[in-house]
Amino acid sequence: MQVIIGADKEGTQMKDMIHGFLKEKEFEVIDTTGAEALDFIDSTTRVVEKIRENDEAFGILFDRYGAGSFIAATKHNGIIAAEVSDERSAYMTREHNNSCIITLGSGIVGPDLAKNIVYAFLTSHYEGGRHQIRVDMLNKMF
Repeated sequence: MQVIIGADKEGTQMKDMIHGFLKEKEFEVIDTTGAEALDFIDSTTRVVEKIRENDEAFGILFDRYGAGSFIAATKHNGIIAAEVSDERSAYMTREHNNSCIITLGSGIVGPDLAKNIVYAFLTSHYEGGRHQIRVDMLNKMF
């Protein structure tokens, strides 16, 4: 499974920690951040562009509070994203909303919780069925 990660300057430290965690769990990780300090809009756009190249990939974005990256991600047509700060929200947004991106706030969640959130998101599966009606409605909004 391909996981595309990105961060603004406030989320870089957590992104780097999660990058190592994902490698340990043998996920294929693409870090779109680079060496320069990015704004959350730029880091989000980079992740979205990579997801558009591989619609089976998942994205994880990091900024100080998670809200900025979430707002930026949802401005992109066809992207369903969720700002999460707990494990249950992480797997439920995948199972019920077919989210392809989650955003985390480095100032909101600590390292252990961030690992648990990411793992819950990436190991859950979309249930489809009755949930597909809402996913279709979300995708028609743009």
